Amino acid sequence: MEYKKYMGKAEFEKALHTLKGLLLGIHADRKLNINEIEELQHWCMLQNDHKNMHPFKEIIPLVIQSIEDGILSTDEINDVLWVVNSYSKENNYYDLITHDIQILHGILHGILSDNKINEKELVSLRNWLIDNDHLESTYPYDEVYSMISNVLEDGIIDEKEHKFLKAFFTDFIDTTASLNIHDVDIEEMKKEMRISGICAIDPNIELRDSVFCFTGESSKMKRNEIKNVIEDKGGIFKNNIVNNLNYLIVGDNNNPCWTFSCYGRKIEKAIGLRKKGKQIVIAHEVDFWDALVE
Repeated sequence: MEYKKYMGKAEFEKALHTLKGLLLGIHADRKLNINEIEELQHWCMLQNDHKNMHPFKEIIPLVIQSIEDGILSTDEINDVLWVVNSYSKENNYYDLITHDIQILHGILHGILSDNKINEKELVSLRNWLIDNDHLESTYPYDEVYSMISNVLEDGIIDEKEHKFLKAFFTDFIDTTASLNIHDVDIEEMKKEMRISGICAIDPNIELRDSVFCFTGESSKMKRNEIKNVIEDKGGIFKNNIVNNLNYLIVGDNNNPCWTFSCYGRKIEKAIGLRKKGKQIVIAHEVDFWDALVE
């Protein structure tokens, strides 16, 4: 009970942030199906222990009323979000970054709640990411933005891309809080592929006093030459991933294809540090060279 009492505010806010993202993700393609309705009903059921407490006693009836006709309009979503936002103005257990990352997780949950991902949903997600670019370099903003941008480039989501997106999105979804997204199905899918980090798109690279590491082979210079360039510009070069790393630069050796690639040990370690909250930017070497001439 003491644990519950201590964690109550955090749990309440996270549940509300998840709902906010869930609604935005489900509404991304402006359609509502039975699986998405069930996912919202399931969220309401999970709040059963505090359904008579503010703000859940106002929000849960609104959600149920909004979906009972099988239609979820923009006005209905805005009514729910108004109550959620009103509560958030009075309560700020989480900082802005954590708040918005939790919403992002909820959006991914909402998009995947019917186990299907379409182009309209990805365009809507990309627009949300653009509007919330203060999350750049915070995991998993860069990874999500890079992946969906690559998928949307040709306007077609083929079967392989669809599987990768599903496997990737579920890394940020609490499947124990989902009715339709199941660990067993996702784990089977992940056996067919290996999801790794994706280079940030058009990142802001500051050289002076920043710590750099390089992985792969460069199309322009040898590793020692890159080290000298970085140090001449006032940066610090490391051969290995360190805790105070700012940038991991990935050499492509004239291979521009990054989507769904597996990058090796340094990338995996950098992603692991990003998951722990380290502000590490994983950048393609093209962006690194561009930063040198700016």
